Amino acid sequence: MNIAKLTAPRLTALLLSTVLVSALAAPSLFGQTRRTTPRRKYVSTTGSLLHPATLHATAPAVYDVKFHTTKGYFTVQVTRAWAPNGADRFYNLIEHHFYDGATLFRVVPKFVVQFGIPADPRYGKIWANANIKDDPVKESNLPGYITYAQTSAPNSRSTQVFINFGDNSRLDAMNFAPFGKVIEGMSVVESFYGGYADQPTGMQDQITNQGNAFLEKNFPKLDKILTARIAPAAPAHPATHPPAHPKPAGH
Repeated sequence: MNIAKLTAPRLTALLLSTVLVSALAAPSLFGQTRRTTPRRKYVSTTGSLLHPATLHATAPAVYDVKFHTTKGYFTVQVTRAWAPNGADRFYNLIEHHFYDGATLFRVVPKFVVQFGIPADPRYGKIWANANIKDDPVKESNLPGYITYAQTSAPNSRSTQVFINFGDNSRLDAMNFAPFGKVIEGMSVVESFYGGYADQPTGMQDQITNQGNAFLEKNFPKLDKILTARIAPAAPAHPATHPPAHPKPAGH
């Protein structure tokens, strides 16, 4: 049974049986520093979205992703140590613009916002079963943390992710491993249209096979991701030293 096909209340009752879909949540990466190594060290210069196995670059230890959406901007900071397999997959997808045009198809207030089925059905069909290995859970599904959707089967994560709106720490025991969190623009995330709630969630086969055309026809008010890009690394700040005090003049 898919968690993604259940409503939020039923998810609480059936903890181990479904595809958990999107989520939304919290700001700020507490005291986390970012690498200043040039991105080209990590970027895969080859590979194609048409061939998932070719996208296997290793992500930086910490990187930011800036999302431009129909409601504005928000930024997610990914920490690879939290979930290396998930962080690497997300990095490769972002670098190859996988999420551009994707619809935020599941928005359940106080629960999650989910996305990750591509706008172009060519890619949806190819990536639907391009799964990665599970990561152990090191962080909790708190507000603002981003996590992959998955089934109750092992190693079932692919491209769909969710951001937690509320405290969904009960999902930790179900092996939902956060790999980053929203550090800027949480108010934008919380503003995505949620009037359809879980209605589109049970129609993921149609969304996968028809892409945005299906959603635009049946759920026209849903918001979209326009672009998602790796943000440039912040420049390193040189160490500052207090000016030397001149020695007092002799008398």
